[in-house]
Amino acid sequence: MLVSSFCSWRNSLGVDSLLKQKRQSSSPNVGIMNQLKMRPAEREDIESIVRLLADDAIGATRENVENLDPYFRAFEEVSKDANQLLVVAELEGEVVGTMHMTMIPGLSHHGSTRGLVESVRIDSSRRGGGLGRELMRWAIAEFQRRGCKVIQLTSMLPRTDAHRFYLSLGFEQTHLGFSMKL
Repeated sequence: MLVSSFCSWRNSLGVDSLLKQKRQSSSPNVGIMNQLKMRPAEREDIESIVRLLADDAIGATRENVENLDPYFRAFEEVSKDANQLLVVAELEGEVVGTMHMTMIPGLSHHGSTRGLVESVRIDSSRRGGGLGRELMRWAIAEFQRRGCKVIQLTSMLPRTDAHRFYLSLGFEQTHLGFSMKL
């Protein structure tokens, strides 16, 4: 599996000011943003999450919405780990987004904890309306609250729209990522 450039974020990039931006806009989406709720995923959300993961050309080739058993097993493992958080974005009772957050304690950067965000997805019918930006703003604030000093993520090479999105949030391409299927 090819993985694009590894991105990182630092407080010095001005994300604090991004977090403080007012949600004032003439867009009709402002009301929707006020209704968007981020919460830890529950077992009952797994089917919706898997559908989101499969909701693009890349995900459709690797996810299987017909057999949820492996996802339920993975969810149980993730749920037991205090350093992992599977999040859903809910709007009017419907799961419209998801992401997987991991806090990684480490020795580098003076013993800093890193935040890792993966599997960021917004329902394809709702993309482009600011939901992904709200989800990521929430993640940045949550990583800060948990004491993380750096956020990192990877994005598949063909996901050029996602790359532009992360850059617009203040992430920088700082590393080249590698992966190996086992």
